[in-house]
Amino acid sequence: MIYYWLAIVIIFIDQWSKWLVVKKMEIGESIPIIDQFFYLTSHRNRGAAWGILQGQMWFFYIITIIVIFAVIYYIFKTAKKEPLMGSALGLILGGAIGNFIDRLFRKEVVDFFDFHLNFFFFTYHYPIFNIADAALVIGVILLMIHTWMDSKKEKKVNGKI
Repeated sequence: MIYYWLAIVIIFIDQWSKWLVVKKMEIGESIPIIDQFFYLTSHRNRGAAWGILQGQMWFFYIITIIVIFAVIYYIFKTAKKEPLMGSALGLILGGAIGNFIDRLFRKEVVDFFDFHLNFFFFTYHYPIFNIADAALVIGVILLMIHTWMDSKKEKKVNGKI
């Protein structure tokens, strides 16, 4: 049950932060937090990560609904025995629902975290993202760590290490 609460907290923080950006900032407005590195920039995205698949809302609706049901199934099936996996799935669920709410009601996703990486001759402007995106990425990383640890444990049990 705690993993569903994690998802609810992510959804709440995500939607609250997006509401603040929509109400307090103009689209394209940028507020420096750490100059030359981190900004709050009001941006809208009608696609997926890095702006791919722009305007394909029905595709996102279908995929997100499938993901939500799959994640709920796996939380129900495995989370009690696997807390790392449950946490990963709770983050993924919250992130997926957070962006789904935007797509459903706004027909676009509100993004605002804007990082500019500058290292000597290397510069990179990371795509603008939001709390839901961060939760999804962290959830996927935790899921990969869980899978790696699980495979190590399985090899050890089977005597291959």
